[in-house]
Amino acid sequence: MTGAIWNLLLGLAWVLLSGDFTGLNLLVGLIFGYITLVLIEPQLDSLKGYPARIPRFIAFIGFFVKELIQANLRVAFDIVTPPWHMKPGVIAMPLSARTEIEITMVANLISLTPGTLSLDVSDDRKVLYIHAMFLDNEEELRRNLKEMEHRALELFR
Repeated sequence: MTGAIWNLLLGLAWVLLSGDFTGLNLLVGLIFGYITLVLIEPQLDSLKGYPARIPRFIAFIGFFVKELIQANLRVAFDIVTPPWHMKPGVIAMPLSARTEIEITMVANLISLTPGTLSLDVSDDRKVLYIHAMFLDNEEELRRNLKEMEHRALELFR
């Protein structure tokens, strides 16, 4: 988290010093700030691992957008075709996430994807209950959701 704050501060300093208060200039400042932090990362223990987070975040965004488009197309296809293909059901998915913020992020990402909805977390915070609109293959759904959880948790670790 320290790296992200420093990157933001460097980006804002770039905007202030250049005098150009546009979004594009802020993006340029953030890129220059990131490059600076990559270069000084070996000297500061508080920045360890920060340079690897940005590429992981970009890869996660790409992965999530792909999953979002696929889920939207599947739900849209089911809506426009006369016989409904959905087979709704509830599954229990064991969680690898342990902290409150990790569990919340995973549950929200699942709920953002059309066709799935996070219902509840067990009292011991080890199982997430999910309602799925298409429960054709429970193991495949669980595997896809675990992949999403794994990629989301990589952002924290």
